[in-house]
Amino acid sequence: METPTTSHPVFEIDGLHASVEGEEILKGVDLTLGAGELHALMGPNGSGKSTLANVLMGNPGYDVTAGRVLYKGDDITDVSAEERGRRGIFLGFQYPEEIPGVKMVTFMQTAMSRRKGIDDLSLFEVRLAMMEAMKLLEMDESFMDRHLNEGFSGGEKKRNEILQMALLDPEVAILDETDSGLDIDAMRIVSAGIAKIREQQPEMATLVITHRRRILDHLDPSHVHVLVDGRIAETGGRELAEQVDADGFDAFRAVAGAGAGTRAGTGAGRGET
Repeated sequence: METPTTSHPVFEIDGLHASVEGEEILKGVDLTLGAGELHALMGPNGSGKSTLANVLMGNPGYDVTAGRVLYKGDDITDVSAEERGRRGIFLGFQYPEEIPGVKMVTFMQTAMSRRKGIDDLSLFEVRLAMMEAMKLLEMDESFMDRHLNEGFSGGEKKRNEILQMALLDPEVAILDETDSGLDIDAMRIVSAGIAKIREQQPEMATLVITHRRRILDHLDPSHVHVLVDGRIAETGGRELAEQVDADGFDAFRAVAGAGAGTRAGTGAGRGET
């Protein structure tokens, strides 16, 4: 896929430090996503991957102590999660929550109305859009009238996250451990769905967060970053994911501990380590 050109990056993380309940988790993260790019962020459990995802989406339970988050050149570090979503930033959760009593179609009507700025978006229009996206993700249309994630299997919850991504047409998609808990068939369906959505939305910047190489075998990341101990220790191309798969994350800990490493950004590390 060709990367569309833009006057500035879609998404920039500049020297980001963040803490949870007084404990510093992110210790200076730099990352830049250009339009149309797919970046993979790999790291072991406890490295700060999910903290980064939550901070980028504006979760108020996380404190940004230094650095900035820029979206299309605007500083959104203090912008609410709801406003970030309205502007076009999407987060696919590692553990999607069940919301009893709220039908999927009703939830999507509200979410799509706010994203598109259409107060009178009809339920009929939402159903038509959902039917089309559900075909892509091999989901039964009966899911529309089920309560959000209630009684869903792990694979169904993850497909539902990608369904929401398809319908909300984000400009930045952050997918936190989307591959977690997926069997081989579900992995194939979800990965194919992500790839198809990227074809339909060629300027969408995507950040796939994972600790395994498996999902990257189904996608084609332009950049791969290794996050260890709250810092990005290395940036490269697909071969970096292969190196992690072969050698594990321990080899990167010394780099992260020294606060060194390649600055992660647009145009960095296409096939280089």
